[in-house]
Amino acid sequence: MLLSRRNNLFEDFFNDPFFTDAYQTRQSLMKTDIEDDGTNYVIDMELPGYAKDMVKAELKDGYLTISAEASSEENSDQDKNYIRKERYHSSLKRSFYVGSGLKQDDIKASFENGVLRLTVPKEVPKAIEESHYIAIE
Repeated sequence: MLLSRRNNLFEDFFNDPFFTDAYQTRQSLMKTDIEDDGTNYVIDMELPGYAKDMVKAELKDGYLTISAEASSEENSDQDKNYIRKERYHSSLKRSFYVGSGLKQDDIKASFENGVLRLTVPKEVPKAIEESHYIAIE
């Protein structure tokens, strides 16, 4: 049985004017493009409204996790008679498996104009093998 678009319960719910702004905002945050440039994966992630100091990137157990957290400041205007006063707090998090052999120093990151760019090597860089000499007495 085909349902027309208008009869879809979930679509009606998400198109509710009360819910739409929050849903659309959540859907538009952390949009990610991943490019394979041959030797690296270049990840561009949109974080509109976030500053560089609000964004963190962590590498743990092979997972690269990007998180962002923001909140509006609380004004202490005790002498004003507010009818409505709104504050917000938002946090976002997204993870990608990049491999267990990578180290934190292998990944390069920059943040400009609300876009986080991460450059992740496709292969684990080979460590320069140091010579270990045995001391002769």
